Amino acid sequence: MDILILVAIIAVVAVVAISALTITLRRRDPAPPPPLAAEKAEEKARERAGEPGEPQIGDDASVGVDEERRTIEDVALPGAEEAGAVAEPEAPPIEVPEPSAGRLVRLRARLARSQNSLGRGLLTLLSRERLDDGTWDEIEDTLLTADVGVRPTQELVARLRERVRVLGTRTPEELRALLREELLALVGTDLDRAVHTEGGVSEAGEERPAVVLVVGVNGTGKTTTTGKLARVLVADGRSVVLGAADTFRAAAADQLQTWGQRVGARTVRGPEGGDPASVAFDAVREGIAEGADVVLVDTAGRLHTKTGLMDELGKVKRVVEKQGPVNEVLLVLDATTGQNGLVQARVFAEVVDVTGIALTKLDGTAKGGIVVAVQRELGVPVKLVGLGEGPDDLAPFDPEAFVDALIG
Repeated sequence: MDILILVAIIAVVAVVAISALTITLRRRDPAPPPPLAAEKAEEKARERAGEPGEPQIGDDASVGVDEERRTIEDVALPGAEEAGAVAEPEAPPIEVPEPSAGRLVRLRARLARSQNSLGRGLLTLLSRERLDDGTWDEIEDTLLTADVGVRPTQELVARLRERVRVLGTRTPEELRALLREELLALVGTDLDRAVHTEGGVSEAGEERPAVVLVVGVNGTGKTTTTGKLARVLVADGRSVVLGAADTFRAAAADQLQTWGQRVGARTVRGPEGGDPASVAFDAVREGIAEGADVVLVDTAGRLHTKTGLMDELGKVKRVVEKQGPVNEVLLVLDATTGQNGLVQARVFAEVVDVTGIALTKLDGTAKGGIVVAVQRELGVPVKLVGLGEGPDDLAPFDPEAFVDALIG
């Protein structure tokens, strides 16, 4: 009995010992990983050793070398030598503007369609068999409605009455020639209508570009006119720098820069709300450094009744003149404003000595007489006219083409 008990105790001790030994061995020698885990572990080991691994479906790191190269080539610049070079957007192509010579003639048909109420109206009245006082009153009213102005209208009617009386019998051809001659005299054929873009030499002996200051009230199309004028100058073979001195509207500077980029002209601009005179000064300095032919400075639109803003415009001109004279001060007027435009013109002329007028929106109005009125009021010629919304619809003013368009 004692022997059986002893055997049982020995058996229990043996079982416990064997179990302890098994646990110890398992800790020292862990079981092999499952097949999938083993493959991944092996692959990672190869990657660390620099060996290529097998691509695995659904694994982000499994893109093959050929596929990687194809991905790079898809975005690479054509002919790029460096792998992974990303394509940059191409700069917009530089446009070639239409030559400025003869623009008004090419646009004559459009001008004639919109202005014919003046010329044709006068011809119709003058063609009546009996020209009594009532008819002459209608002729006068037609001219006044077209914004010719009171004094120019009275002078024209007086000359027409005298010449028609002397002429006697009037054929349509004679009336047309007579009206053309009188309108030409009224518009003026002997005025200097060139936009002066001849540079000079600074006090330091440097070649200095011509400087053109563009001014006007809000909404007249001043910035657009500046951009279109840049196209006129580039078409005539001039190099241009644009000065975005309208710092009150970021959109104005952006718009001007877009106009410049289209013809390869650089735009100098400053921070929004910055000093306009400083931007204008920098633009002229940049024009000197680049050897540009012309610097066009677009100023902020301002109401002629705001004394502070008008004084600031005077400051812009004075600051620019520290580097040399301003060759042109172009006042942009909206042809549809009529006689109110004359009030604006007078105030601007007092502040910055306007040398020329750019009339916009002349295609959308029958009030072509504003050309006569503004010239008579200021003694300053109309030099440019805007005849539409196209980029090349700004034309040097040609009195004969204008009058021919008026009378159809």
